[in-house]
Amino acid sequence: VIVSSVQRHARHSFFWQFVFHTYTTAFTLVNGNGTPKAEEYSLQQKQLLLGLGAISYSACVGALPLVFMTRYTLKNSLMQLVVRKLLPAPLLGLTSAFTVAMVRSPEFDNGIEVMDRNGKVIGVSKKAGEKAVMETALSRAVLFGTTFFLPEVLMYCVQRARFVKNPRALGPVRMFVIMSVLAGMLPVSFSMFPQCGEIKRADLEPEILSSTEETEFFYNRGI
Repeated sequence: VIVSSVQRHARHSFFWQFVFHTYTTAFTLVNGNGTPKAEEYSLQQKQLLLGLGAISYSACVGALPLVFMTRYTLKNSLMQLVVRKLLPAPLLGLTSAFTVAMVRSPEFDNGIEVMDRNGKVIGVSKKAGEKAVMETALSRAVLFGTTFFLPEVLMYCVQRARFVKNPRALGPVRMFVIMSVLAGMLPVSFSMFPQCGEIKRADLEPEILSSTEETEFFYNRGI
């Protein structure tokens, strides 16, 4: 996150965002819901291909603002502010959510296990899978979008108020601010939705409801 946020060249930005999305994609694969089963490793192969495609696409999208700046010399200060400072944050948030949705797409294609209050598996639900993936994608977007956006706002305030007299000290201060925001956002992101998610009876498929009278069901959301 830190290295990606300080890049000023499109090629370097693409490389470091590729590394960043590779790590987050691997983290998503390890910490997803394990209900969908592979037949002759076809599922793992599909997830790896989807993951590689999502990583490449996200890295390209993340580097677009710098490509735009390089291709079209923008002298307008407002445009430079938008392209260099404001645009990367929502792009990183959206691409982070996109990689989660792509890599964990088998969960809403095939469904995940839902349980009653006693932990007994009632069935496999695609709607629960979709809910789990969307909640995780949203939490990831909030985590990295905020981590990119808030430091830019804080550094703007620091520079405007001239708290840091030496320009060389701005780099270490920026790194400290990014690390602090990331450290603060991690627990916020992980606690946005409970690890053991809940889904109402009315939101489940009829074939699952026919086998039980329970009104509330639970599932493993993943991280």
